[in-house]
Amino acid sequence: MASMKDLARLVRELEDQMVVCMRCGMCQAVCPLYAETGREADVARGKLALLEGLSKEMFRDPRGVSQRLQRCLLCGSCAANCPSGVKVLDIFLKARAILAGYMGLSPVKKLILRGMLANPAFFDKVTEWGVRFQDLFTKPANEVLGTSCARFVSPLLGGRHIKPLAPRPFHAEVASLDTAPGSSGLKAAFFVGCLIDKIFPSVAHATLKVLRAHGVGLYVPDNQACCGIPAASSGDMTTFKKLVRHNLDRFPLDRFDVLITSCATCTATLRKVWPVLFSEDDADLVARVRRLSEKTMDIHEFLIQRLGLNLPAARPDATAIPVTYHDPCHLKKSLGVFREPRQLLQAHSGVRLVEMAQPDWCCGLGGSFSLEHYDLSSKVGRRKRDMVAATGARILVTACPACMLQFHDRLSQAGDAVKVRHAVEIYAESVAS
Repeated sequence: MASMKDLARLVRELEDQMVVCMRCGMCQAVCPLYAETGREADVARGKLALLEGLSKEMFRDPRGVSQRLQRCLLCGSCAANCPSGVKVLDIFLKARAILAGYMGLSPVKKLILRGMLANPAFFDKVTEWGVRFQDLFTKPANEVLGTSCARFVSPLLGGRHIKPLAPRPFHAEVASLDTAPGSSGLKAAFFVGCLIDKIFPSVAHATLKVLRAHGVGLYVPDNQACCGIPAASSGDMTTFKKLVRHNLDRFPLDRFDVLITSCATCTATLRKVWPVLFSEDDADLVARVRRLSEKTMDIHEFLIQRLGLNLPAARPDATAIPVTYHDPCHLKKSLGVFREPRQLLQAHSGVRLVEMAQPDWCCGLGGSFSLEHYDLSSKVGRRKRDMVAATGARILVTACPACMLQFHDRLSQAGDAVKVRHAVEIYAESVAS
């Protein structure tokens, strides 16, 4: 645990950021959690008011403060719509780090974060064993979506419908790559991410196909680690820093021009969270974090903005499949990327884009939020599922594997015959191999 002196210093660092909040209440209108509960304590304004007295409240009721801070999807809707520019996510992540430093982590979080996630090779082994035994504990739930549910009463799965682990993770099929630039003159490193590697490897293969088709050289190192957002959102700075250092070693800055991810959460973490939360006495290490974050781009953003692809909308044919697109919070609200995925979709003559109401309303997953508050996560997700259903789309498209997990659960629970796919998978179908 951190010392009282260190904790007091961290609390003071938040004061300048929190004073910017005018308590205008604009965050209420956009908070997906507040829309379900109507509780002031669940909206950013209420949490910021709580944090103003953190130095006193933390010692009186640290567990209560932590529980209230954990009731947040970290979707960034409040920050994106704040007229005062309050950096809400930065504040909440730092506050969680303060509380975790004071209280320590629960045994379960220690096991998951420090015992497994912080050790990439061991994490890979655990999931490999999971693939072997998952059919013993789950059964098919929705054939169209390919989801499963628990065979028996399970405290872990509960009533969830899950997308099973892929038979072979991406890293088992593509251990590493290092190819020269083609016609584009650019070389891209590919940060795979945990969910794409272990559950949605088809997204990784589609990403590589698209990059090759546009003459981009590839650098894919082996033994990649998690981006660190599960640790950061739990306040575990020890694991977060370990993962950042590990990935820095896997991605030497002189080996590529740009670092690409196909996960909105990974992109936002590398671009936004790493520079804010990573602090070390080693100035060179801090500078490397900053430089890597500046090189990081979302795949759709890279194709349209960096490569400058001019993709006129194709004329859908008579058999075009109606699809609708969900804006991941971390992609649109944190990074401002929302036109680019739609441009890639509209370049495919076999699909017809039908916009849903409030395409950027949070899906409700929120990473570990769904594990700790599945009832609230499900309520937010049901609202989003209804928006999808109203479009009549046969495919729900998004750009974040975490959102894909939530939609697999919500659509499967509703018995919908709607597939869930990544935007780059759709675009990859329209390019030559």
